[in-house]
Amino acid sequence: MTFTPHGKHLIAGNWVAGDTTFLSDPAQGPAHAFSDGTASQIDAAAQAAEEAFWTYGYSARHNRAAFLDTIAEEIEARADAITQIGTQETGLPAARLEGERGRTVTQLRLFADHIRKGDYLDRRHDPALPNRQPLPRPDLKMVQRPIGPVAVFGASNFPLAFSTAGGDTAAALAAGCPVVVKGHPAHPGTGEIVAEAVHAALKTCNLHPGVFSFVQSNGHEAGTALVQHPLIKAVGFTGSLAGGRALFDLCAARPEPIPFYGELGSVNPMFILENALQNRAEDIAQGWAASLCMGAGQFCTNPGVSVVLAGEPAERFVRSAAAALSEQPAQTMLTDGIAAAYRTGQQHLAQSDAAPVLTTTSDGRHARPNLFRASARTWLADETLWEEVFGPLGIIVVADTRDDMRDVALRLRGQLTCTLHMDAEDSDHARTLLPILERKAGRLLANGYPTGVEVCDAMVHGGPYPASTNFGATSVGTLSIRRFLRPVCYQNLPDTLIETALA
Repeated sequence: MTFTPHGKHLIAGNWVAGDTTFLSDPAQGPAHAFSDGTASQIDAAAQAAEEAFWTYGYSARHNRAAFLDTIAEEIEARADAITQIGTQETGLPAARLEGERGRTVTQLRLFADHIRKGDYLDRRHDPALPNRQPLPRPDLKMVQRPIGPVAVFGASNFPLAFSTAGGDTAAALAAGCPVVVKGHPAHPGTGEIVAEAVHAALKTCNLHPGVFSFVQSNGHEAGTALVQHPLIKAVGFTGSLAGGRALFDLCAARPEPIPFYGELGSVNPMFILENALQNRAEDIAQGWAASLCMGAGQFCTNPGVSVVLAGEPAERFVRSAAAALSEQPAQTMLTDGIAAAYRTGQQHLAQSDAAPVLTTTSDGRHARPNLFRASARTWLADETLWEEVFGPLGIIVVADTRDDMRDVALRLRGQLTCTLHMDAEDSDHARTLLPILERKAGRLLANGYPTGVEVCDAMVHGGPYPASTNFGATSVGTLSIRRFLRPVCYQNLPDTLIETALA
């Protein structure tokens, strides 16, 4: 099955062309023209979403679960076409896109199963105590209710799992919230075909067409209009710190501020403790190199910093990491802009006090790994070394003492993940770092690598700013549904009035 995009928006069940277009910029294959969304088209999508909420937001959860399952089926029915257009646009290998598609449909089905069980509603009931002294207690029932239409921004680095029908969209739909997606211009054809799958599922399930709309855009007008639209009640975003912060500020500046759930970036540091470094320096270095280069380093959980204690084992780690990285081939990056930013980050490090260990040349849209080292004192003195370089670039921070390693941990900004590589003899040292790292990250790992995020009940993909804009939320796992719900207490209302909410 092949796919040729038509380039239109999906608004309230209709495929709508725009007055202006932009061309896609594929890694390979032909470019295609796509309509560029406007504020008026965003308004039409938001109005339709609000209208749809009065039925979808009060629908039975088993019906919403069936809708999620049907989206998964429709995506699978387009599997070959999704891989075809996705590889053309992103340059990602077919196996990566096939795996990401599997994760996307698994996520939809997991959320469907989760809402069928009803635990996400967090139902609580305090029965009336009419004879209580000195005052009686009323009957109180609490349940989580959907908040209203949600805006979702597609992510550049995950054309399926974090885009059109990815985690934010799946979570909002599971909660009972209609969704307006602003597609990412890095993969507009991939976004369009997935939007077609959602549209087909809407029709199969006989749902209001405003439950899902999809608007393409290569500029700022549509995105700005979306987060500022008064009918939008929350925003889900995965992307750069600069872009996410700009949207976050727009949400906060609205007459009615709304939550902005942004996942913005992280260097995901690894702390390699003494005994583990002594016993496994080469193995850890090789594992780190593989994780660092996975997907050309374009994962938000890419472990860009390794912290080690100075000494002969640290030098073995540096040599092994450099050797492993030097064997990695050039990889195609997702966009010309991401590739240019990677080169800029590499050039900045080359001009800093960090010492180059492995320096390679990246050109065009292709990137090769780079490795630098810095003393803990150098790293602590230069905050620009703490910033994410999106791509296959790593920094080894060499600490003279445990206290220096602790200082590095204390100065970390918010992270998605922090990792401890440790042997049993390192447990005491690990205990001193763990309370610090808990305050810095949403996920803590032992003897592993953070690339790859399991979609399950216990997963947390978020962390203190700037990893995300809301440290109490996750964008992966079933807990992510709670972002688009709010608690409502019903006092003395008869069950016949609130039976839909409590079901």
